[in-house]
Amino acid sequence: MQITLIRHLPTEWNKKTWLQGKRDIEIASINGDLCRGIAENKARLHRLAPFDLSLASTLKRTQQTAQLYGYHYETESLLDELDFGPFEGKPKEELLEAYGEMWTENPREMVLGERLTELEGRVVQFLEKYKDYSNLLVFGHGSWIRAFISYSEYGDINSMNKITVGNNACFTIEMK
Repeated sequence: MQITLIRHLPTEWNKKTWLQGKRDIEIASINGDLCRGIAENKARLHRLAPFDLSLASTLKRTQQTAQLYGYHYETESLLDELDFGPFEGKPKEELLEAYGEMWTENPREMVLGERLTELEGRVVQFLEKYKDYSNLLVFGHGSWIRAFISYSEYGDINSMNKITVGNNACFTIEMK
């Protein structure tokens, strides 16, 4: 199975480094650099097409991104972003100060608005649910995509916060 993942376009909260989590924030206005990045990603997607299915989370920032890319999508709650609980709407730096090394070295032990093992469970459920597809396009969120990459490469999510996934980043992963 081949899965191409695109992180949603930036929101005003992304620009401020505020954690969004389950908050349903809209994407910000698109500038020239983002337009170039979208065009590059569209060319890449054209080479990878056709996709069996295009998916977006239930949060509007992923859906708006899919629409801007010109894709019809189905919503999938398994793709929803990590619930950051009391850290939503706050700078990421506050989470890093509170959890320190645990955030990078052992996130599976963390509990925010949800246990990070629940995020890992959603990744596993996603893989099981879509295992019969050969080519998927996913519009998702930073934590979910990092968790997916970590799980696909290492078998768990403990390396997820050592991975960088910027807004509009595009990754293609071959699953065995």
